[in-house]
Amino acid sequence: MQPVKMYTTAVCPYCIRAKQILKSKGVESIEEIRIDVRPDERMKMMEITGRRTVPQIFIGDTHVGGCDDLVALDGRGALVPLLNGAGA
Repeated sequence: MQPVKMYTTAVCPYCIRAKQILKSKGVESIEEIRIDVRPDERMKMMEITGRRTVPQIFIGDTHVGGCDDLVALDGRGALVPLLNGAGA
């Protein structure tokens, strides 16, 4: 399974939902980067993604986007293949 990294904050309902979806697909470990306690990481996230909102989700080297993007990816049947190493 591909590594999953997610930029989050403590009280973000979209972050919580994204983690629930990923865990339901068998993801056991998520590298969580809390931008509310590490402001330097917020700047890095914005440089990498061009976005300011959380969550920002990466599966392997692929930037999935936010929670809505994750839901859409799952809805078209591409989330599990991506988690297993196939392209988006």
